[in-house]
Amino acid sequence: MRKICRLLLRLILLCAVLAAVCAGTVALLRWRGHILLPEESHPQEWEVFGVDVSTYQGRVDWGALAAQGVDFAFIKATEGSSLQDVRFAENWAGALAAGVRPGAYHFFSYDTPGEQQAENFIAAVPVTDGALPPVIDIEFYGDYLEEPADRESAQAILDPLLAALEERYGVKPILYATYRSYQLYLSGGKYDDYPLWMSSPMVSPLLWDWDFWQYSHAGHLEGYDGHQQRIDFNVYRGSRQQFDAFGLP
Repeated sequence: MRKICRLLLRLILLCAVLAAVCAGTVALLRWRGHILLPEESHPQEWEVFGVDVSTYQGRVDWGALAAQGVDFAFIKATEGSSLQDVRFAENWAGALAAGVRPGAYHFFSYDTPGEQQAENFIAAVPVTDGALPPVIDIEFYGDYLEEPADRESAQAILDPLLAALEERYGVKPILYATYRSYQLYLSGGKYDDYPLWMSSPMVSPLLWDWDFWQYSHAGHLEGYDGHQQRIDFNVYRGSRQQFDAFGLP
């Protein structure tokens, strides 16, 4: 009986120690800004804060967003080989006028050639001094949620798209990925020279050399009137000086 009691006491002490270690780790990560809450905008641990928007946010008051600490915005421009966001030109001009550094993103399609997707993006997005590099958003939709495209097929579309955008805009495009799309299509070193924008709700993506972190899909700011009242929050991994020089030809 005494042995059992001693074992139980040791287990209790071990659990207490582990709980303390976990609590301390969480507190440290929170203090360093590697854990951010979904509604936490313009976090003080990061110098550069941004959002990403599309037509779902409706009409955007870019001055209002800038006043709430928004430094940059990734703006949806195109999808696949034909779709263009109806508010892209309006958002692009508005962000520039408000002093919010814009970057255009393209929603990647597994169903059309990369060359055609590049033509669609280039037709919509002007070459603009000071803009962030173009972004290719690689995630999943429709049947690909359950049965993702294989690595070889996806890269056969991605590679000519990357090459065409780099030639047009003079900089390497940013690759946006979830953990799943990164592992399936981007891991292994082939794309290590491209800037990386990782989606990782609440906890920073510690495993990769990322440049932008999308930490929330459920943020809220004043200054847009679309039926989607939530907005994605992002931070840049670096100083403001580094951000100002990031992605310039």
